[in-house]
Amino acid sequence: MSDKAQASAAIRAATLDLARQAVLCDRAATHGAPEDTFGLLAALWSARLGISLSPAQVAILLIDLKTARAWGNPGHADNWVDMAGYAACGAGLGGADPREGTA
Repeated sequence: MSDKAQASAAIRAATLDLARQAVLCDRAATHGAPEDTFGLLAALWSARLGISLSPAQVAILLIDLKTARAWGNPGHADNWVDMAGYAACGAGLGGADPREGTA
């Protein structure tokens, strides 16, 4: 593996490690369980927009927010960490269990 590939792999691992820490420890301690927060956001945004949103769809919309930020500043690691964290929350909220395999 080249030095560049090794560096890229290290960045991927660190991004996932930080997202894991944020989703399982840091954010939950500060903001509460994702199920509660995303559920509340789904209710609020549903009322404001006049459509029904699920908590998993809230995760997708939050990923969109971070995507827009990363588009303008791809070197800001927080955007990538948050996208990975929102994706993990969305998977949990949507019942997408990766342990069951992918098809």
